[in-house]
Amino acid sequence: MFGMAEGSPLDASPVPPISVVRTGVLDIAYHEYGDRDAFPVILLHGFPDDAHAYQEVAPALARQGLRAFAVYLRGFAPTKFVNADAPRTAQQAAIAQDVLDFADALGLRRFVVCGYDWGCRAAGIVSALHPDRVRAAVLMGGYTIQNTVTPGPVWDPATLKMAWFQWYFNTDAGVRGLREKRRDICRFLWKDWSPAWQFSEETFNAAAKAFDSPDFVDCVIHSYRHRSMNASGEARFETTELQLSRRPKIGVPAVILHGADSGFGRAAGETTPQQRADFPKLVARRLITGAGHFVPRERPAEVVAAVLEAYASST
Repeated sequence: MFGMAEGSPLDASPVPPISVVRTGVLDIAYHEYGDRDAFPVILLHGFPDDAHAYQEVAPALARQGLRAFAVYLRGFAPTKFVNADAPRTAQQAAIAQDVLDFADALGLRRFVVCGYDWGCRAAGIVSALHPDRVRAAVLMGGYTIQNTVTPGPVWDPATLKMAWFQWYFNTDAGVRGLREKRRDICRFLWKDWSPAWQFSEETFNAAAKAFDSPDFVDCVIHSYRHRSMNASGEARFETTELQLSRRPKIGVPAVILHGADSGFGRAAGETTPQQRADFPKLVARRLITGAGHFVPRERPAEVVAAVLEAYASST
């Protein structure tokens, strides 16, 4: 069934209509591909992007016999909060809970998770804390679970330079800038984080519609302030954040992918002892030459191959 080779070209497929499922907090929008009886794969995008990140990956997975869901995260249109008075938070525990709520709403008892950036973190948390639900994981970025309870070490100047946007979003000027210039900021990040990727304005504009959500600015600002311990989280997630601060192992079969040419810097070439400790069932770890931050868009075939490899390793 799983005969796709790494790097093979993917056929373009029309994006299915948007479906919506209601959870206790969100009306979660998604695109669904594949047979309803097939094993599910939940595909999670990052910032700043949307579910179109998987518009080549998802149909390829469906052709390989899986059921793929490309999900719009909280804060990204057309996903919406059910309650107008609900806090527009986006801490890591909330995004991970959204994945579980999404699966529960659709009756998905077990599933594969795949994500990058925000989506990688959510997928990693669900895998670490709920291994009974996750059959396998593809994490583009590796172990990105954060300690939001105790302060970490002081960052070196090079890391601070790359993370400028996080500190910008912790200022009043950053809130105003994101509100008034969100497309300009996000377009710059696309170019800066994936410098070798020659994306079109059509591609960017299709994703940027998600940034027009009335919840986008509040969710983005909360995400980056909460991880900096500059914003309170929801009380219901205090226990979860404490668990995450202890660096739980991700004990499901996992494939790690890194864009070798990411604007965030090149990942280590060799798998480190810390990574082997964090991933006791590590299946594979690969650096993808020519890819930057937006790996599913830049190298979709490698992502498809990784999902199939992770899934097959768990049988």
